[in-house]
Amino acid sequence: MAETLEPKLPETRLAEQQVPASRLPAGRIAFTYPDFTIYQAARFLIVGALEMQSVAVGWQMYEITRRPLDLGLIGLAQFLPGVLLFLVSGHVADRFNRRKVVTLCYCGFAVSSGLLWAIAWRGSHSVSLIYAAVVLVGVVRAFNAPVSRALLPQLVPEEHFPNAVAWNASIFQAATILGPSIGGFLYALSRGPAVVYATAVVTSLAAVFSTLRITLQSQARAREPVNWDTVLAGFHYIWSHKLVLGSISLDMFAVLLGGAVALLPVYASEILRTGPWGLGLLRSAPGIGATAMAILVAHRPLRRRAGVTMLWCVAGFGVCTIIFGLSRSLVLSLIALLLLGASDMISVIIRSILVQLATPDEMRGRVNAVDMIFIGVSNELGQFESGLTAHWFGTVPAVVLGGVGTLVVIGIWAWAFPELRNADQITD
Repeated sequence: MAETLEPKLPETRLAEQQVPASRLPAGRIAFTYPDFTIYQAARFLIVGALEMQSVAVGWQMYEITRRPLDLGLIGLAQFLPGVLLFLVSGHVADRFNRRKVVTLCYCGFAVSSGLLWAIAWRGSHSVSLIYAAVVLVGVVRAFNAPVSRALLPQLVPEEHFPNAVAWNASIFQAATILGPSIGGFLYALSRGPAVVYATAVVTSLAAVFSTLRITLQSQARAREPVNWDTVLAGFHYIWSHKLVLGSISLDMFAVLLGGAVALLPVYASEILRTGPWGLGLLRSAPGIGATAMAILVAHRPLRRRAGVTMLWCVAGFGVCTIIFGLSRSLVLSLIALLLLGASDMISVIIRSILVQLATPDEMRGRVNAVDMIFIGVSNELGQFESGLTAHWFGTVPAVVLGGVGTLVVIGIWAWAFPELRNADQITD
């Protein structure tokens, strides 16, 4: 029998806050809620700042060391704080005002960008100082990720949440398009990372001031005692819902093996023979594809055969990774990355709806904290895996083997999780 999932969102006063939408197409209905619009503006700014900063850090590090392994270590430095702090960050998201926590996190991102700017302005080539600033980014991200995702369902009512998820993903990807492009352009124009980091500071502060304009009143949530049962509640929930477990673990292993983003500086410099501007284009390409797919889903929601659709799209992610790994043409590489981003976006949307709608508000922070570990494994730890395999086998074999590994994972998960394979509707 096809799996269905009954949403369990708490009642709010969002209907009174809604802007009249008589002339607004149904595909943009989430933007009739002012707090959602303000939140998305702030999120666009902070993601753009972090993306332009990421390009500068990667290029600066590779210029200093000329070792792909260091690019992987950057990802590891951002991932480990999340592993160490996710139990704490989940409880923070469930016990404190989520808007205030998000605001403090955005301030933390501004501080990390300021530290990187100070390092670059002094002309320091200390790898350890750069790593210290990157670790701070990882610490702040460990708190920001679960609380930001837990806040989203409070901004729109249940019936419009799938539309909000699609636009949330679209805006995130739009920032990942512009951020790397701007970062690469500024790096090339100024011949160094200092201007990029200064721009990231200003953009992060703009995100802080935007978040302060959100007027949503936090719902009263029960203060649960801090013990092992409540701390591990997120694990218990995910383990007991095999459809959710299958979807997030599939995404984790597929992106872990198939992630080639960490090696883009090597491709731009030594294989495709472009400069920082080319690196910015390569970093932006997956975001362009993902944005186009997210906008399509916002207007044409996924209604049937969600599980099979997700499996095929993750398989497409693996195939595109292999094509990119073998390409020696900048145009072909950009096309492969565009399709890679579009394929990945489907699994992102399905997983987001599954996790958010099925989770009670009072434990949503802890569940999202666990989910962010899965995402961190696929992204940051995936960067480390890519850098390590490139160090062992070479850049091109590392990317191609990763794409092949993704296809193997698809076959195993389709067999091991029939709940995912047979899933039809993801919302009631």
